[in-house]
Amino acid sequence: MKSNSSTDVIIIGAGHNGLVCATYLAKAGLSVRVLEARDCIGGAAVTEEFHPGFRNSVYSYSVSLLHPKVIADLDLEAHGLEILERPAGSLSLLPNDHMQLTRDSEQAKKEIARFSKRDAQRIEQFEDQIAVVARALRSLAIKAPPNFGGGWRSLLPFLQSGRQLHQLDRQHRIVLTELMTKSLGDYLDAWFEGDALKGLLGFEGVIGNFADPYQQGTAYVLLHHAFGEVKGREGAWGIARGGMGAISDAIARSAISRGVIIETGAPVARIISDKGSARGVVTQDGREYFAPIVSANIHPQILLTKLMERQGLTDDDNRRIDAYRSHSATFRMNVALSELPKFSSLRPDDDFHFKGAIELCPSLSYMQHAYREAKHDGWTRKPIISMQIPSTQDPTLTPKGGHVASLFCQHFQRYLPNDENWDTIKESVADTVISAIDEHAPNFKSAIVGRQIKTPLDIERDLNMVGGDIFHGALHLDQFHAMRPIPGLADHRMPIKGVYLCGSGAHPGGGVSGLPGHNAAREILRDR
Repeated sequence: MKSNSSTDVIIIGAGHNGLVCATYLAKAGLSVRVLEARDCIGGAAVTEEFHPGFRNSVYSYSVSLLHPKVIADLDLEAHGLEILERPAGSLSLLPNDHMQLTRDSEQAKKEIARFSKRDAQRIEQFEDQIAVVARALRSLAIKAPPNFGGGWRSLLPFLQSGRQLHQLDRQHRIVLTELMTKSLGDYLDAWFEGDALKGLLGFEGVIGNFADPYQQGTAYVLLHHAFGEVKGREGAWGIARGGMGAISDAIARSAISRGVIIETGAPVARIISDKGSARGVVTQDGREYFAPIVSANIHPQILLTKLMERQGLTDDDNRRIDAYRSHSATFRMNVALSELPKFSSLRPDDDFHFKGAIELCPSLSYMQHAYREAKHDGWTRKPIISMQIPSTQDPTLTPKGGHVASLFCQHFQRYLPNDENWDTIKESVADTVISAIDEHAPNFKSAIVGRQIKTPLDIERDLNMVGGDIFHGALHLDQFHAMRPIPGLADHRMPIKGVYLCGSGAHPGGGVSGLPGHNAAREILRDR
């Protein structure tokens, strides 16, 4: 079946970044068509009913990185988006104890002092330094990076990024250098002595990051997760009312109001090109759509090696994209609950912590054991877990009296040793995760009335995320900024003229920020 449908732009993939890119381009007056392989929009930012009456965010589950500029530019609040801040901060589950750090700095210092008075005196300075450096880097996140080998065109952004970082004072330039070069473990050890605090802070460095906490360069992830803000509060986290799918729905409504056409069930097979320039795409069922601009919200390996069939890649480009690391070792679960968990170390009437993150990551050594076990055996029997119960703030997700919990778990590799298969072991692995929480809340297992399991293999199959990587590629320093996805292709422009990368495989990387889509749209408009 053929189609002669023609627009100014074709967007491949209706994940949130693809929708953001489409909306900005339509706002600028271009005609845009979005083609999505699945039967629903949103990519990893979707909400589903996974048990009768119980809905939840299936993959991504928290809001912080969604950039306020994107929210304002696309009028997302006017199109139904409501973000609820998580007021409770984080509760860390410890053996026979807990550490609860709220957004009240005095409460946090008092709680930290239970474990170490010295750490309580240092925490404010630690957070202030991270915040200052993150603020400087945040300004770079909304711009295309300098492109190695791009000639004079890449010189200006390179000089601009240097000037912005040079505005940091001497002490904060030292902090930035340490965060870019040190391991997470070494950085935290230099500040603190308490295992519980280092475990809680270290969790930010392990989100979607399959690495030993003492691996060089892992301290940077502390910065990546400090980029965000909720309602003007830097570093805050929240939830979207109605689940993460509400973000995608609001962007889609904004896009449609500006004339964007969105088609689901339309997987793209390849990009049509002529004499090194884009002409459109052909879908897997043979339909052809024509446009001089194609922007792809897909994994960079799939774009470059399959849809583009390696056109325009040098031998070095081919070697680098084939070696691109994509493995976040993430295991996701959603559970339907008949009652809230009852944590043994907390008073029965204390329920404030449910409006925040509940984390099982008691120490750096616990993190190190989880990594090493997964590295050798494929998955850890003592998982790192972040739990969120959004129904305590958003009762629309469940029947009256019920609750839903999101479980974000590390470390679980996509490829298992000894011929193990995720489809075979997923239920037993899920039981291990449940048991780990049950040790701290003995009613948890019995309260579960339904569950949804997403292994790394499921994530790869469902979302076309190579290696099950939630970030479209590891956020390590050699795959960051001007090196992402590979040197020479960092400014969103691909080797075929008119083809752009607008997904998380582009700068500034993963998370529901909308920035790869925003930045790609700006470069497309500059090229017109």
